[in-house]
Amino acid sequence: MRKRSPIDQMKWWKRISDHQYIRGVLFFCLGIFIYLLMLDNILPETLDIRLSQIAEQDIRSPITIENKVATEEKRTEAVNAIGPVYEQKQEYSQAQVAKVNDIFELIDSVNQLEAEEREEQSKDKLLEEQLAYVQEVLSSGTSNDLSEETIVTLLEASPAQLKIAKEATTNAVHEVMSETITIRNLTEAKDSVKDQFAISTVSNRLSDAMVEIAQFAIIPNYIYDAESTERLRQEAAETVEPVIIREGQLIVKEGDMVNHEIYEQLRLVGLLDDSFNIYPYIGLAILVLLIIGMLAYFVNESKTSVQKNNSHLLMFTLIFIVTVVIIKISSLLEGMGIIGLGYVVPVSIGAMLLTLLIHTRVAILTSIVFALIGSVFYSNDSVGFFNFSYGFYLLFSSVSGAYFLSESNRISRILRAGIFVCGVNILAVVSLLFIKSVQSTWIEIGMHVGFAVLSGFIAAVITIGLLPFLEAGFGILSTSKLIELSNPNHPLLRKILTEAPGTYHHSVVVGNLAEAACETVGENGLLARVGAYYHDLGKTRRPHFFIENQMKMDNPHDKISPQLSKTIIIAHPYDGAELLREYKMPKEIVDIAEQHHGTTLLKYFYHKANQEAEKPVPESQFRYPGPKAQTKVAAIVGIADSVEAAVRSMQKPTPDKIENLIRKIINDKLEDGQFDESDLTLRELDQIAVSICETLKGTFHQRIEYPEDEKGKEEQ
Repeated sequence: MRKRSPIDQMKWWKRISDHQYIRGVLFFCLGIFIYLLMLDNILPETLDIRLSQIAEQDIRSPITIENKVATEEKRTEAVNAIGPVYEQKQEYSQAQVAKVNDIFELIDSVNQLEAEEREEQSKDKLLEEQLAYVQEVLSSGTSNDLSEETIVTLLEASPAQLKIAKEATTNAVHEVMSETITIRNLTEAKDSVKDQFAISTVSNRLSDAMVEIAQFAIIPNYIYDAESTERLRQEAAETVEPVIIREGQLIVKEGDMVNHEIYEQLRLVGLLDDSFNIYPYIGLAILVLLIIGMLAYFVNESKTSVQKNNSHLLMFTLIFIVTVVIIKISSLLEGMGIIGLGYVVPVSIGAMLLTLLIHTRVAILTSIVFALIGSVFYSNDSVGFFNFSYGFYLLFSSVSGAYFLSESNRISRILRAGIFVCGVNILAVVSLLFIKSVQSTWIEIGMHVGFAVLSGFIAAVITIGLLPFLEAGFGILSTSKLIELSNPNHPLLRKILTEAPGTYHHSVVVGNLAEAACETVGENGLLARVGAYYHDLGKTRRPHFFIENQMKMDNPHDKISPQLSKTIIIAHPYDGAELLREYKMPKEIVDIAEQHHGTTLLKYFYHKANQEAEKPVPESQFRYPGPKAQTKVAAIVGIADSVEAAVRSMQKPTPDKIENLIRKIINDKLEDGQFDESDLTLRELDQIAVSICETLKGTFHQRIEYPEDEKGKEEQ
């Protein structure tokens, strides 16, 4: 089996590392790591405590939950507090008066019948029939309650006496029934009816009958109202507030005995439950999924190096993990009992490194995630699963570091950023202390502020220490790295200078043009300059085949075929890219060298080949294979390269000629589609043309023509 060459191995590893599934694996591993770190903060603590035992520490509820047993007990007490509801039925009085009237009307109708039949029957027999008839007409309850003596007395009474008895009896019943009569005072009410009869015009016998009828009609009118009672009890039960055990609520103080009620509360909030509960695991998994999903979406949509570069995504993951671990360790230190020690967490490390190595946008979003995760790490029994006070502090500390470093990443700037973070930390801590109305001594406040200041300095020092390792390990092109690569003593620049001095001079001029143009459109001018220094490194393999290096020698292309010339010329971007990769140069520099010619046509050799050939030669044979410029910087370096070569070959260049030539070169590239993949706009192309014109005017400025020394000329 043939062994792979180093170049083949490099290409094979690049294909593997750039595979899209690698991104998914990195995010998956990051999610697992976060899940495991947060797990012990999410799971409720279980206590080894027994009934009637003395609590060794304050115990607070880790969750908010309803105590249903206590709630039900309160509702039962509220319901029992509502006694039975009674109502005085006024209609009962009317009904009983009507019943008395019915009795007297029945007797009256029977007496009228007696008058018609009195001549035909004996008096005794007629009275018996009347009594039987009355007893039959009256209801069974009424006939049983009224004695025969009373009915007979009424039957024997005269109409006048019967009328008096009727009125007196109904009045007596009405008077007594208008009072409250319950089962308990019913006998008393019936006895009181005798006082209502003070009539001397009736016989004692009739009076006794009237009393019996009235007592029969007197019934309880103060009746139990089941519907109202149930309604009031239901309303009382509904007004009872649920008994809630709040998250962070003190259940038992240190030194207190655990009674049955406290023990049940501990069991209810899960502090005594040793059984497996899957819900916290599921909840944490959803939380981690949201965090990773937000990070993945933003990273994949952000126009930064982590969008497509898996190596940079790996670096992002490592920085994220390191920062999260630092937050976790700091949260554990808080348990040591030292006042304010938790504020020493140097969370801004992650934001600073991400700002320096990737982009400020990525750093700010990640700062939000750090604050969210930190609020979980710093959670405890008194605040529940999220400690938003520390989350507030972590957010401001982290974002301040990213903001201050957004303009520069020099070492001195990092140190100043640390001081800036210290100031923000102090304000955040003081704000939290005042908002909580914590009555702290000056010593305690000083300790809080001191640890907050220490956090900023630690973050700056660690950032400075880690930055070179991350830049070297992941090929990050920071400002300091670019300055290092621009050093003329760099081996590759020395190689260009010694082997192709004309190319070196050409590259320096291209760097000047590209840097100014990039800064005009808001791109990294230093990257353009350094990229231009190395863009023609491939020419060192055959330097004399390029015109800038042909000093006092014949052009070798005059002696070879256009096809061979084309092969030599076209090879130089890819030879340079290969050589840059061998020296492990940053990818951005390699891409500029490989893409600065795009797929342009070698017009000179193409036309020469057509002149020598019998049939037309396809353009594709004389075009660079590409790729086209993928970034604005690479496209601008390509423009500057073409412009410098064209202007250098001009005879007596003037500002107008230079400007026309620049715009023609840009228009030709635009029409040829060389900017299609670089996101350059027409406005930016115009700005680039103006910038290059201004730079070249300074290079090809008008010089004073000195008069020749005729005498000296003759002597020569």
